[in-house]
Amino acid sequence: MKVTVCDVGPRDGLQNEPVVLEPAARALLVNRLAEARVPRVEAVSFVRDGAVPAMAGAEEVVAAIDPREGVEYSGLVLNERGWERLRATWLQRVNCTFAATESFNRRNGNASLEEAAARVEAITASADRPVTVTLSCAFGCPFEGRVDEGVVAELAGRFGGFEVVLADTIGVATPTQVRRLCERVRPAGIHLHNTRNTGYASAVAALESGLRLFDASVGGLGGCPYAPRATGNVATEDLVWLLEAEGAEAGIDLDALIRTSEWLEGILGRRLEGYLYRAGTWP
Repeated sequence: MKVTVCDVGPRDGLQNEPVVLEPAARALLVNRLAEARVPRVEAVSFVRDGAVPAMAGAEEVVAAIDPREGVEYSGLVLNERGWERLRATWLQRVNCTFAATESFNRRNGNASLEEAAARVEAITASADRPVTVTLSCAFGCPFEGRVDEGVVAELAGRFGGFEVVLADTIGVATPTQVRRLCERVRPAGIHLHNTRNTGYASAVAALESGLRLFDASVGGLGGCPYAPRATGNVATEDLVWLLEAEGAEAGIDLDALIRTSEWLEGILGRRLEGYLYRAGTWP
């Protein structure tokens, strides 16, 4: 079975790092991921510099990317202003995101749940390129706790004509919950964090539930500035190794990903959360 892995490291991975990388370094990361044959890369987010300083200079990053055939490049937006900025670039896909809870939308986007959903509806109505709708806090919210699965299903249903991704923003999903929600919602993909060491088990549950699109972050980088004590996403290289061991085909150069994580370790000056780049592959 063929799976698509989207590396969100240049966006979700770096947005919470204390070391802020310049646009040229972020573009180099995007290029390295593309050279590793990652089929989709989320390169930037178009947000206010003051809100997320690590994402400043999105247009500079995009301008410095060397587009590679066979790779789809996307950017994340929260509102119409972000969409207008992305629309002025050559990026091939827009990822609109909002949360399944009132509290998280107000913290992350300064909007109510209904206002945030309406913003995404406005973007999808005017989109001139493929759209992904990522529903964050689909499994749990740092401010409201467990999220009503009926609410998640209803919100996802509003965007049934688009690629819907369920995000475990704070890393509380478990395999049983993932199976249940995936069977109810039938999303296109899933975005998992490994905050409580359940991300990889949940990924296998999603695979078994029929999902073929997985977000991940090189080296396991990641964390949301608006989610207290958030830690990294599932590591791209670890996830690819696992999915392929389970019989999936990702088509990614694992050795190149490992070298990218080693490079990032040196730039960020710390050990990353991923394991494969330290343990190596196994024949």
